[in-house]
Amino acid sequence: MKKPITMLDRSVWSEGDDFWQGEFEGRTFGTNASVMFYTVNEVGKGTGLHKHPYDEIFIMRQGNALFTIGDQEIRASAGQVLFGPANIPHKYVNLGPGPLETLDIHVSDVFIQENLD
Repeated sequence: MKKPITMLDRSVWSEGDDFWQGEFEGRTFGTNASVMFYTVNEVGKGTGLHKHPYDEIFIMRQGNALFTIGDQEIRASAGQVLFGPANIPHKYVNLGPGPLETLDIHVSDVFIQENLD
């Protein structure tokens, strides 16, 4: 029987050592949650409008963002948590000042995304 992975080093999931950007799929751990670390340094930039066939949880690590989830616009800041229901289009942009950092939990063992922009 193969021993399950219980820890991932940053070098496995991260795109850089000086900022939080990267991802891993839950299937790595044999679980139904995938994680994306997302950083936006430029004010006014962010994700394009998209949706997933599963729920998503957004954890605001740093900064300020404007989320669009369905027909709602929500301003969020560090420490707040937002919920994006399955199949509902969503996006977010950095409102500044400074960088925006989120930790996005996808309730799926793999990432599935339909871009709408």
